[in-house]
Amino acid sequence: MPAPPLHHADHGVRKAVIPAAGLGTRFLPATKAQPKEMLPVVDKPAIQYVVEEAVAAGLTDILIVTGRGKRSLEDHFDRSFELEDTLRSAGKQAELAEMEAIARMARIHYVRQGGALGLGHAVSVAAAHVGDEPFAVLLGDDIMVGPDRALTPMLAAHRAHATSVVALMEVRPEEISSYGCAEVDEELEPCLVRLGGLVEKPSVAAAPSNLAVIGRYVFTPAIFEALERTPPGRGREIQLTDAMALLMKDEPVLGYRCGDGRYDIGNKLDYLRATVELALARDDLGPEFATYLRALVGRGADR
Repeated sequence: MPAPPLHHADHGVRKAVIPAAGLGTRFLPATKAQPKEMLPVVDKPAIQYVVEEAVAAGLTDILIVTGRGKRSLEDHFDRSFELEDTLRSAGKQAELAEMEAIARMARIHYVRQGGALGLGHAVSVAAAHVGDEPFAVLLGDDIMVGPDRALTPMLAAHRAHATSVVALMEVRPEEISSYGCAEVDEELEPCLVRLGGLVEKPSVAAAPSNLAVIGRYVFTPAIFEALERTPPGRGREIQLTDAMALLMKDEPVLGYRCGDGRYDIGNKLDYLRATVELALARDDLGPEFATYLRALVGRGADR
């Protein structure tokens, strides 16, 4: 079946980039032979939630940045004629329709990063595909679900202000050293701020706020020139946060404060939380699963 036609959505952004080249060392040994982005969350791989979010926001031209050992990502979003024929012969029409929908939800392209040189480098290899137009970046192991998904309002903010927008989330002070940290210069409207600076993984004492940069970005193409000027930073990698700090010298960068519904699939506790909460939200699983969880918690309380 043909892929959906490409079109400019009303926010002027039509392309998404999903970096998915990381090794997933926090999830070893599960990620020894499969990408962390393919870890199942209930019954879908994590990266499918990310692709569905991009498509729901009107982005149907998607570039996934991969590395060695990531072929299963390509296989997942490709047609599987043998599987489809088996489902068709078995009369499993609902499952067949779902498999066909995965393959045609977007036009998905792939490029290899070529080396573990950091998130900034992963974004930079998308330059030839993106060209001279704005684009979104969605991290492949960060999933966002529910009404508070950040991408759609971030695209609206980009349309209104014609500049780059990053997603922010409040974290506990002791967690900020795991993130890029935002310094707020001015609040423009509810949930939208102008950034005054960015610090990559600061200590608690050095952090300018408790607002962490998380895995959604809308960039103008100027980010590519900033990435070219960014020297290796922490871990001898090209840090996207450092490039964004350079970008801020040439154009404003806005921050969108997110609500709930974000899960870091690379974090084991967040992965478990995502699996439980998304299962509970399902009509076909939630009621029975909730009964089981209540009984399980009750047995623990009785011990």
